[in-house]
Amino acid sequence: MPDIDKANNAASDEKLLALYAQDKTNRYIGELFGRYIPMVYGVCLRYLRNTDDAGDAVMDIFEELTTKAGRYEIREFRPWLYVLTKNHCLQKLRRRHTELPEDIAAPIVECLDVVKMLDGDVEADDRARLAECMDKLPDKQRECIIKFFYDDKSYADIAAETLYPLKSVKSLLQNGKRNLKICLERGNNETD
Repeated sequence: MPDIDKANNAASDEKLLALYAQDKTNRYIGELFGRYIPMVYGVCLRYLRNTDDAGDAVMDIFEELTTKAGRYEIREFRPWLYVLTKNHCLQKLRRRHTELPEDIAAPIVECLDVVKMLDGDVEADDRARLAECMDKLPDKQRECIIKFFYDDKSYADIAAETLYPLKSVKSLLQNGKRNLKICLERGNNETD
């Protein structure tokens, strides 16, 4: 048995998912989940803002994972687990009728195409146009966009690092996304 455990430690996420799908042994999913507990706990803490609630949510998510991992085809485990965790926390907040924390509740849906591009969902041609438009942004907007989308910083983290007020960070991000959208649309219209 120890040899199998050593092999599992080195196994890829996909391999552990395949092993779990074969025999539904919780040790495989436990090994996999163990790799990402810090991420899951961090996301839970960010949304729930309470260490006890975050700890409870981590356990709930593990239980949810054991049932869902066998039912779904999961191509990339880490992003899938992140979304599962985020949705779990949002459902928990909704059930409590709790408002979303201010730095999470900001309008994310606007400029969805730009957000997808900034998150890396972009083809080579679009990547070049995005880089050109990023260069045209005012320095503060570009700085906030880079920290938020590329460095995965929260609004509060950006405010702490830049010393901009939290409301300014939100405004800079919102205006930066809007300006990127306008710039990218201009580029599309020029080629049409």
